[in-house]
Amino acid sequence: MDVLIRGNNLFKTYDMGETKIDALSGIDFEIYSNEFLVILGPSGSGKSTFLNILGGMDTATSGEIYYRDMPLHGASRKKLTKYRKEAVGFVFQFYNLMPNLTALENIDLAREISDSPLDARQMLNKVGLSDRADHFPAELSGGQQQRVAIARALSKNPDILLCDEPTGALDSKSSDMVLDILKDFAKTYKKTVVLITHNESIAKLADRVMYIKDGKIEKIEKVKS
Repeated sequence: MDVLIRGNNLFKTYDMGETKIDALSGIDFEIYSNEFLVILGPSGSGKSTFLNILGGMDTATSGEIYYRDMPLHGASRKKLTKYRKEAVGFVFQFYNLMPNLTALENIDLAREISDSPLDARQMLNKVGLSDRADHFPAELSGGQQQRVAIARALSKNPDILLCDEPTGALDSKSSDMVLDILKDFAKTYKKTVVLITHNESIAKLADRVMYIKDGKIEKIEKVKS
């Protein structure tokens, strides 16, 4: 399989004065193109730190990490910004929509920083909100706002979509809808989706599940279809 991102002996250490905490402790991994990967672990396991490093929002203390053949370790801030702009989409637990922009305008805002954006209205339709294009975030439910946030991330046409507890603030019906959208995006557009969660029931949707605990990868399992 085509490896999209790989890491070798990756550490992330936080200096807390007299104490040092390893959020990641020498992990090795490969993330493949066109896969739906779920990273599962309890709070404080290091999974959010891992996601931030994958997305170029944080850097490892030591070790190597590559996007395709491009080293991200030791990369300049300018190079990491370019990587985030061109290759990465983000979906967070809280939607971070611009309150004074409509759903469609929020999506268009993200498209402006992409070299090969997808159609904004098509993405709204993809998430089942074509009839909410002119609505402001305050006029949308939490589930609808998260779907707009997903459409915004998808519209960048990223190689990899990183999702940090995207269903954490949603009810079960909205959660199922969001997960179906993410799974469909990976399959339809042949993209990589990485989703971190502490919810074990989400793991069944993945192609593979990576289990993280205490900053270490305990195991990686392929999910039977």
